[in-house]
Formats: sequence, structure tokens, C-alpha cells
Amino acid sequence: MTVWKTSVRNFLAHKGRMALSAVAVLLSVAFVCGTLVFTDTMNATFDKLFTISSPDLTVLPEAAEDNEGQPAAGKPASLPASTIQQVAKVEGVERAEGSVYSMAVTVVDSENKNMGSQTGAPTIASNWTKNDLRSMKITSGHAPRGPTEVMVDADTAKKHKLKMGDELRTIAATGDLRAKISGIATFTVTNPGAAVVYLDTATAQKHLLGAPDVFSQVLVSAKSGVSDTQLKKNVAAALDGSGAYTLRTQKEAADANKDDMGAFLGVMKYAMLGFAGIAFLVGIFLIVNTFSMLVAQRTREIGLMRAIGSSRKQVNRSVLVEAVLLGIVGSVLGVVAGVGLAIGLMQLMTAVGLELSTGDLTIVWTTPVLGLLLGIVVTVLAAYIPARRAGKVSPMAALRDAGTPADGRSGRVRAGIGLVLTAAGGASLWVTTQADKATEGSMYLALGVLLTLIGFIVIGPLLAGVVVRALSVVVLRFFGPVGRLAERNALRNPRRTGATGAALMIGLALVACLSVVGSSMVASATEELDKSVGADFIVQDSGAGRPIVPQAAEAVHAVAGLEHVTDYVFLGAKITAPNGKTEDKGITAADPTYQQDVRRTALSGDLAKAYGKNAMSVGEDYAKKHGVKVGDTITVAFKEGETAKLTVAAVTSDDSNIDRGAMYTNLTTAASYVPADRMPQNLAMFAKAEEGKEKEAYADLKSALAEYPVYAVQNQADFKEMLKDQVGQLLNIVYGLLALAIIVAILGVVNTLALSVVERTREIGLMRAIGLSRRQLRRMIRLESVVIALFGALLGLGLGMGWGTAAQKLLALEGLVVLEIPWPTILTVFACSALVGLFAALVPAFRAGRMNVLNAIATDG
Repeated sequence: MTVWKTSVRNFLAHKGRMALSAVAVLLSVAFVCGTLVFTDTMNATFDKLFTISSPDLTVLPEAAEDNEGQPAAGKPASLPASTIQQVAKVEGVERAEGSVYSMAVTVVDSENKNMGSQTGAPTIASNWTKNDLRSMKITSGHAPRGPTEVMVDADTAKKHKLKMGDELRTIAATGDLRAKISGIATFTVTNPGAAVVYLDTATAQKHLLGAPDVFSQVLVSAKSGVSDTQLKKNVAAALDGSGAYTLRTQKEAADANKDDMGAFLGVMKYAMLGFAGIAFLVGIFLIVNTFSMLVAQRTREIGLMRAIGSSRKQVNRSVLVEAVLLGIVGSVLGVVAGVGLAIGLMQLMTAVGLELSTGDLTIVWTTPVLGLLLGIVVTVLAAYIPARRAGKVSPMAALRDAGTPADGRSGRVRAGIGLVLTAAGGASLWVTTQADKATEGSMYLALGVLLTLIGFIVIGPLLAGVVVRALSVVVLRFFGPVGRLAERNALRNPRRTGATGAALMIGLALVACLSVVGSSMVASATEELDKSVGADFIVQDSGAGRPIVPQAAEAVHAVAGLEHVTDYVFLGAKITAPNGKTEDKGITAADPTYQQDVRRTALSGDLAKAYGKNAMSVGEDYAKKHGVKVGDTITVAFKEGETAKLTVAAVTSDDSNIDRGAMYTNLTTAASYVPADRMPQNLAMFAKAEEGKEKEAYADLKSALAEYPVYAVQNQADFKEMLKDQVGQLLNIVYGLLALAIIVAILGVVNTLALSVVERTREIGLMRAIGLSRRQLRRMIRLESVVIALFGALLGLGLGMGWGTAAQKLLALEGLVVLEIPWPTILTVFACSALVGLFAALVPAFRAGRMNVLNAIATDG
């Protein structure tokens, strides 16, 4: 009980000093809980939508299983209308209705603006069925009654300010359909962002499936008392022998949709938890520093406790109880803040188009429990070493000044261990650069990153002595005696400076590493474009990677001033090598001019001959794996057509990221085995302008595709800029997540300075008494903070560039051969670190300047 009372008293007495450590725990726990609540809410939202919108049983054509109803030809797989009558007669069936739907559509308004989501959610065109009433209701107008009417969902209407009577154009593989809005339907569950338009059944069949009397699927409702499983058995028996179908119960249909979303949500969840882990790691340094300094400041107090009979265990336990209290306070606040963070993320998603309702907010009981456990356990573990150090304080310490001398022997052991770990990590990174295979090198890279990080953390106090002195020569010596005082203060406790700098080092090391990798990716891609791409223009979907509809492709072919236009499609196929081994790889079919548009090196044979009749090329990796050589025959079983025997005319180099490992054949060859109505649409198109007509052709291409806003016309400069923007956006997201760790590190600098000011109260009073002005005092503390921040930045940026260089050497095996150090970014981050130091010192410097000189001199330590 005495230990508990002492711990509570000390915790309350130093609550101001504990506040920043509590904030670090709060932020880390909030990130973990916020991530879990957000992803749980996303899962619950989609689960609810998929479950409610799925009928008791769905009957699909078998082809839908392989291509999710969206073959590359642009028309969904279909089944005959007679299937509805067959299913309706089955025992246990209450109702069977045909559904037509397609996600291979684009919807634009009268101003040619795309009505689809910009977040990756699909645009869906469908007919209106009774099953839709499970998740939607018509709130304005009526369902479409003919080819001139269309109904739209309320979220899309609100987002794009659509109203009754407005014209929409639905672009599909079969052509364009113009219709006016006759109704608006509102989701009765959360719509995560899909844009939905409804056509009448006959129009949907003709426009989406290209034929009457066919449907995409049959939606079946069971009679009361009939289970979904029994219904599936009955329908399967009735359809046996009448064609190939896929049957899914409500649960199976919902699970299939959940699996598609689960992969994306899983990646997002674990990525965010990874950044939360980094924040926890940085927070550990803050907590260790806090308790180490508090123990040092209370050395005399602890010595007195030992002198009057407190045992080592009691002292140790007292410090750990304070850590538990800190963990509880920080974790409880963190759980609450995590829920707020999740709501904030939902609002952000809603703002960018992914509709999420706070009414679906899902807080599983394990989330707050996990947050509390993590926060408390991490805090106690971080405080364990300072607690042990407190337990070792002897009763004689009561007779000495506050503070304990450093253990020289332990410092030498620590330095030795740090040097060994750093050397081992450096060796692992060097081995990474010598690896022949990316899979082998990745293990050495991970080991090297881990060992060098731990090594730098352990060796931090030794590095502090060297690096701070070097930085002081450049930064502090210009400020005269005040600068030298700041240097002395930073070097006074190298262990503390090392730990404070290490907290900042971790975040900046990751920033530097990712900057090097990102810049190298862009530089490598740019060099490869210059070397490999001969086409002047590339036409492709600017967002979701959808194929190019025939009417848009015809518009490209009709542009004047083009030397040639190349069609480029990908056909699903099973490839059987001469050794009898079969792989589901697919094959690229293009016009012969493609070899001019994208230059590939033929290691053997002649690539031009691969575009001859019944000929093809293979990549070198495939050739080596299966012993394929020029002249061999490969069996290609087209999924949408017949089986072909093609002769290998060339083996191409795989030393490229463009079409790496691709197999090529002529479009004419592919067309002789795949029916015209099953031939895929262009994934992309390439064009070469006539000599001297590049500008005119570029403008004409853009004009020709103006009616199809989802397709982008890019010249090589545009394509390079797009790659740069994509990598930049990804890095900005990562930097944003890393900002949490850097914020915690800044709190660490603030806390270190604040506690060191308290620790040096008498010293500050004496300096003020002998003439140091308040302005000079504040400057001294600011300079100390700057040099600690620059110390952490220098270590972090140096370490990160080492990691990034090793990672690039590994990626070079996959074609990213250019190493580029983004010096402007590195130097900017380093300069900003000085500003971080200035910012962190504002409050401690202000408090130091306000000290009463006489009270400071009279303080007990």
C-alpha cells in the first residue's frame, strides 16, 4: 500500500512532466484503435451491403466465374432467358427474375463529365428488379420505361447535381445510349461510392449484352421455410444437363464480394498498423528518456527512501506503478481519440467520394482492450530499465547531489555491442547489393535494415559525442559563448541525447529510404521510356484500366496525320510448352507496327517474323524455364476461342519493365482462332505521327476522344509526368503516415528539453546571476534543441539513404536500374529538422526565461 501511495504521489507531483509521454502513448494507441475501428466499419458496411443486396440464390453463367462477368470483349457473360422459366418451376422457388448488369460502362452527363467515382469504386449499369428493393427505394420519379429513360442513384445525383430530366450518356461496348433521368433511387444501406444507373430490361439487354432474350444472372427467392442450401440443391438438379452454370447462395455471393474487398482492406489495415508500430517504437524512446531523467532527478529522494528501509524491489515497483498509471491514462485517452480518428477518416473518405455513414460505426470489444493492453505493456516495458536503475540507487545517494554518474564500463559494453550490430547490418546490406535474385536479396535487406537500425540506436551515445561536436563547429560556434554552452548541454548526457536523436532518426530514415526508392523508380522508368518507347502517343484508360470501347478505337483510327495506329489486346490462354507443361499466362496480340512502338531486343530469331501467320515470340525467362527455342511449336488454348499451334519465331529479352515476359502474336493470327464477338477490346493503343505533324496529331487525337473522358491521350512527356505524379502521390501518403512518428519524436525533444531545464534549475539560476540575459538563455536552449534535432536528422538521413541504395540495387534485378538520390528532398528535410528543433524548444525556452533567479539558485536540485 505504501508503494502505491508513493507512486500515486510522485505521478501527481510530476504530472506536467508526464504529460508529453502520455501524449505519445495517446497518439500511438489512437492510431491503432482508429485503424481497427475504421477497417471494422468498412468491413461491416460492405458486409451489410453485400448481404442485403444478394438474393437467396444467384444463378450465373459458368464463364462469369473466370472473368467476374466482364470479359475483355466488354460484354458480360450471359445466359438464355429460358433459364428463368426453368428455375421458376423448381420446388421451393418463390420468385425467379432475370438481371442484366455490366461494370464495363462509362456514364457521362450532357457536358461530357464522367459520373463515375474517382476512388476506384465501379460504375454499374443494370435493369431495375424487385431484388433491388432489398437495398434501394425510388424516392423521385419512376423506373425507366423505355430506351429514352434512365434512373440514377441519389448519391451520384447529389454529387454531380443531377436532376430529373437531365440527359446522361451510357458508353458501352455496343455503342452509346442517350437517355433522360426519369427517376432517382436512394440506397437504404450505405453505398460505399459506386455510381449506379438503371435502364429498362429490353434496353439493358440490347445495350449491355448485345442481344435480346439473354440475362447476366437469375435472381432466385426461396419460399418460406426453404433454406438457401436446399434451394441450391433443387435448382442444381433442375439445371443439370441444360448448360454450365455457377450457383451461389446469399452467403456465398456475399462472401465472394467480401473476399474481393477483403484483400484491399487487409493491405490498408496492416500498412496503417505498421505505421502505428513505428510510432510506438519512437514513443518508447520518449518514455525511456522521461523516466530516466525523473529517476536521475529523484536520486536523493530515492536514496532517502532506501535509507529509511525501502527495498530495491519496492523502489523498482514504485517506478513501474507510475508507468502503469501513465499507460492507463494515455491508453484510455488514446482509445477515445482512436474512435474520433476513425470518424475523421470516414468523413475524409466521404469527402473524396467513398460514402461511409457514421451510423455504421463498428467498435468491437477487442479494439479498446487491445489498445489498453498495448499502451500499458509498451509503457511498462519502456520504463523497466529506468526502474531497475532506480532500484540500484544506494542509501548513500541521499548525501550526494541529484544525478548519478554514468557507468563507464556499461557504456563501453554498449558501444561494443552497437558497433558489432552496425557492422553486421552493413554487411547484410552489402550482400543485398550482390544478390542475383530479388527473393534472396530481400531477406538480407530486411536483416540489414533491422540490424543497422538497432545498431545505431545502441551506439547512439557514442555517435552523439562525435556528431554533436562536428555539428557544433558548423552551427553553434557562430553564437559565441551561448553556442558553446548549448554544445556542452547537448553533450552533458550523451545517452539522453542519443535516445532523443534516435526517436527522430527512425522516422527520417524511412523518409529518406522511400525518397531514394521513389526517385530511382521514376528515373528508371523515364530512362526505359526513352530507350524502349518509339510511339509518339499512347491512348489508355486514365483510371480503372478499362479496355477501349470500339467506337473510341474507331475515332483514334480516323485521326488524320498519323503514320500508323497500333491495336493492342491481351487474350486469356493456357500455354503448353514443348515439354508438356501448361501455364495460364495469356498472350499479347498486336499489329506488326507494335515492334516500332515498343522496342524489344530479340535474343534469338527475328521479332518481325513473330507477327507472321501462326507465329509468336516468348520471353527469355519462359524459354529458359521450359527449354524453348526458335522453331519450336507451342500450343495456345484461347479461353474465348479455339486451340492453336504457334511456331516460336523469336525469344525476346526480359531486361525491361515494359511488357516484361510478354508473348507476342499478330492480331490477325489471334482473330483466326477467336470469334469476332469474343475478341477482346484494346487495352491500349499506340500511334506514330507523320513527320513534322506531332503537334497537330496530338491536338486532333485529344479532340477525337473528347467525347470519351475516361481515355487519356499521352505523349511521352505526359506519360513520364503521370509516372512521377503516381509515385509522388504514393510517397505523400506514406510521408503523411510517417508524420505521426515524427510528431511523437518532436514531443520527445520537447520533453527532453523541459526535463533538462528542470534538472538544471540551479545552474540556470547561477548563470542568470552572473549576467546571462533571458534572451541569451532562451537562445542557448533553442540552439541545444536544434543541434539535437540535426543530430537525429543526420543519422536518419544517412541511414535511410543507405537502405534506399541497397533496395534500389535489389530492384535493379527487376529492371529499375537507375539509382537517383533526391538531394533537394534530403537537404530540405535536413533544413526542416532545424526548424523542428526551434519549434520544440519554444515552450521549454520560454519557461526557463521566466524562472525567478533567487528561487532557482535556492532550489534543491
